Amino acid sequence: MNTQGSTKATNMDTLGDEFFMSADDLRKYMMEMKMAHVSQELNAMTKADEARRELIRSLQEHVDVTPEKIAELKQRLQGMIRRAAANGETETMVMRFPNALCTDGGRAINNTEPDWPKTLTGRPRQAYEFWKEHLQPAKYTLKAMIIEFPGGFPGDVGFFLSWS
Repeated sequence: MNTQGSTKATNMDTLGDEFFMSADDLRKYMMEMKMAHVSQELNAMTKADEARRELIRSLQEHVDVTPEKIAELKQRLQGMIRRAAANGETETMVMRFPNALCTDGGRAINNTEPDWPKTLTGRPRQAYEFWKEHLQPAKYTLKAMIIEFPGGFPGDVGFFLSWS
């Protein structure tokens, strides 16, 4: 029995050494895990920032509006409008873009100033002009709204087409 008792003690010592970390090792492990998690979050944020910059760059470019593109856009909008109307809605968001595409960062839109269209640049400006020329005569209204407020500041802008 004495032999078994000493065997158990030896096994417990071995189990303790093999399977359990010291408190210092556990704290170090936890810190490494936290640092890895923070690093992943920073990498994701960096990738998101890069994607946002690329989106802004591409939306700042002027696109040649051909009759084919107008017809394609009208067809796409008609599908969006029909789906929304079938769901009993009277408006649908037709465009979303970063507030960096407004010369004032979206301030005029956020304050619903009547001259907010003057602040638009790039493709949002083209979208507004498309509405003005092709959709406003058909009695569609266009509303611009800040649709998110990261950190309490204006973020992305949404264009909403309405037929109510």
